Amino acid sequence: MLLDNKVAIVTGAASGIGLEIAALFVREGARVTIADQDQERANAVANELGGHEHAIGIAVDVTNEAEVEACVAKTVAAFGKIDILVSNAGIQTVAPLHEFEFDRWKQLLAVHLDGAFLTTRACLREMYKHCRGGSIIYMGSVHSKEASMLKGPYVTAKHGIMGLAKVVAKEGAAHGVRANVICPGFVRTPLVDKQIPEQAKELGISEKDVIRNVMLKETVDGEFTTVEDVAQTTLFVAAFRSNALTGQSIVVSHGWGMQ
Repeated sequence: MLLDNKVAIVTGAASGIGLEIAALFVREGARVTIADQDQERANAVANELGGHEHAIGIAVDVTNEAEVEACVAKTVAAFGKIDILVSNAGIQTVAPLHEFEFDRWKQLLAVHLDGAFLTTRACLREMYKHCRGGSIIYMGSVHSKEASMLKGPYVTAKHGIMGLAKVVAKEGAAHGVRANVICPGFVRTPLVDKQIPEQAKELGISEKDVIRNVMLKETVDGEFTTVEDVAQTTLFVAAFRSNALTGQSIVVSHGWGMQ
């Protein structure tokens, strides 16, 4: 198994992309912390993945420093170490910039950027302490490289994740820690499903047109990326055996945002 004897924290792991990543990691031999704001759902997912031997659920608000530190401490207490962080927790709000409320702007950036920083810092301290190396994986987006209307703070945050990963790659190299970004296209999660009617209303078009002419317009085949696509790519990055793959971004998008 590709992740035999590895320990991972996956944030936002009680649903969507995070859940698929956590499940695949367990199948590949890892022990996984299901880190999510919803304690009940995190516990349920952990039980579904085999219980305490394979997974534990921990409630954490990734913007709360104390909760993040506690999550990492509980993971180490349960599993003895941390090898992999998947910083996946995220939210989305759709609105034109001139109407965007400052509180909503700050909230979105806090979840994506503060959350990535706080979880990274806490995990790096553990990885550095024991000199075991590690892999930090950020969930970016094609919006880490491209821009779309109505998504000002999201695009800003996802661009910021790219910069953070590059810094972690440089600082972590001496400790055997790699950092990379997975950049999915549109994935049919609740986060994306919520955007469809919101964008239809803002743009004055049908929901079908949002899907066809906004979300999937630049793909090569008009298809959504799947949670399985993203999880398999994350596994590849997590299991990579050397520092040859660090400070990089991998786009998983059916051709949208070709480099």
